[in-house]
Amino acid sequence: MTDIAPGTARLTHAPADHPPVKKARIGILLANLGTPDGYDYWSMRRYLSEFLSDKRVVDIPDWKWQPLLQLIILTKRPFTSGANYKLIWNHEKNESPLLTITKAQTAAIAAQIAAKHGEEIIVDFAMRYGNPSTESKVKAMVAAGCEKILFFPLYPHYAGATSATANDAFFAALMKEKRQPAARTVPEYFDHPAYIEALAQSVERAYAALDHKPDVLVTSYHGMPIRYLMEGDPYHCQCAKTTRLLRERLGWEKGSIDVTFQSVFGREEWLKPYTVNHVAELAKQGKKRIAVMAPAFSADCIETLEEINGEIRESFEHAGGETFTYIPCLNDESAHINALVRVIDENLVGWV
Repeated sequence: MTDIAPGTARLTHAPADHPPVKKARIGILLANLGTPDGYDYWSMRRYLSEFLSDKRVVDIPDWKWQPLLQLIILTKRPFTSGANYKLIWNHEKNESPLLTITKAQTAAIAAQIAAKHGEEIIVDFAMRYGNPSTESKVKAMVAAGCEKILFFPLYPHYAGATSATANDAFFAALMKEKRQPAARTVPEYFDHPAYIEALAQSVERAYAALDHKPDVLVTSYHGMPIRYLMEGDPYHCQCAKTTRLLRERLGWEKGSIDVTFQSVFGREEWLKPYTVNHVAELAKQGKKRIAVMAPAFSADCIETLEEINGEIRESFEHAGGETFTYIPCLNDESAHINALVRVIDENLVGWV
């Protein structure tokens, strides 16, 4: 092959009018939940409509759900959700904290991957809902010559409404490509030693900065209907194992860390105990100092910055709690980036 332009070559025995061929590369596409483009009504409505129309998220038949969603829920909820987003919005960059953090994570991972593999591997990110879309990033990677793509949903725990729907979007994007790349998806990593170590370090770092050790550490995971567990979703069990492994790594006794679930939506019964109620019960039981962390989120977002540090904090304090410590998500902490790179390396075996 003879180079004719940076990143392209022409096949030696091909006719003169044969299109240039991109240098073969590998893509690593990180994926997170998503973000609205802004906190105004129409940006929020577009985002919420896409999110709440996903059958993995709300599995009610369309003929029942869509009229309720489009005519009732989406006439009011964009205002309340937008107000909540405004409270946490990165006004300097005019983007949500989730987008800011995901960009930082991607840059840190890309730097480590480049140090190991040079330009052979491209690292980028996409969102399941909103922008940048998974389809647009898959298209860009194929155009850049990626003949293999490792798709990495940034969810430590598997759930149909997170990991599976992210994979759905990835596979749907591949269906539109004339030249499909080989593809792999990264499985959940809820019990990976490097991930548990990163969680433990974040707890130790937060506790070292406090005057008094909290009475209880609450691990708050995003909730889901109990029905999903009964239908075979492993999320609940994986959350419980993460907390157990964290407690063992910290060397704490049983009962020192609680498992709870937040973000209940609709009238269906969800996984319990509900975080917002549990922290109030702790305060009433005399546990006046607590810490809360959200191990299922790889980056701080509306559910952590506004819900945990707002609604859940208020529930605890209203019930008589005195000291509420929120331990941030792992975000772009070095131990977290190192853990994610280890997971990536393990899933690249045979490709590099």
